[in-house]
Amino acid sequence: MKDLFGKALLDYQSGNYSEDLYTETSISDLDVLPLPYLFRSYPDMPGIEQTALDLARGRILDVGCGAGSHALYLQEKGHDVMAIDISEGAVSVAQQRGVMDARVQNVFELKGETYDTLLFLMNGSGVFQKLGRVTDCLNRLKRLLNPNGQILIDSSDLQYMYDEGEDGGIWIPADLEYYGQLEYTVHYKGETDDPFWMLYLDEHTFEKLSEEAGFSFEILKRGENFDFLAR
Repeated sequence: MKDLFGKALLDYQSGNYSEDLYTETSISDLDVLPLPYLFRSYPDMPGIEQTALDLARGRILDVGCGAGSHALYLQEKGHDVMAIDISEGAVSVAQQRGVMDARVQNVFELKGETYDTLLFLMNGSGVFQKLGRVTDCLNRLKRLLNPNGQILIDSSDLQYMYDEGEDGGIWIPADLEYYGQLEYTVHYKGETDDPFWMLYLDEHTFEKLSEEAGFSFEILKRGENFDFLAR
């Protein structure tokens, strides 16, 4: 991948902000992702993110850290936090902004370290990519948790993006394994990155898969756009 996400963050960090990121999915058109939003401070974060940060405890792993906004807040509060992302550009920005322990790392390949809190925000369930990977991914994450550890993760129910049938159900394209499993594409400054899979899990499906993997599951907060924070 071209890491356009990381390139955009580096541009903003270095004062070369002239365009925003654009994203699209297999069921939606282009949508703007303003770069300043990725550098937001705690007061400007959605309530779901604020709640997650308030509940993070012990040794914390911030997965998909982006520009490092969540990790920086946790650091300022005195927490022991490690921030990881698969984007080299994002990790570089997080380091430049002052995140003390930021690494280029795939969470599912991380070994030899354990944490009290695993933090997945900004549609954290996207890390699973496909519905069929969730159980294996949760079992891998379990190995990273200390006794009584927690995963704080947000997601969204995308039913609202589909047409409703006469029976009250939704019309889902036949080629989709699950209505929240989408191809996601990033555009920046005339370039297009390789598409990748992004998973948005509804509450019921997420709870079922979590319990099958041996986790307890609870909803901590619901947002205004069919989004929610789970532990």
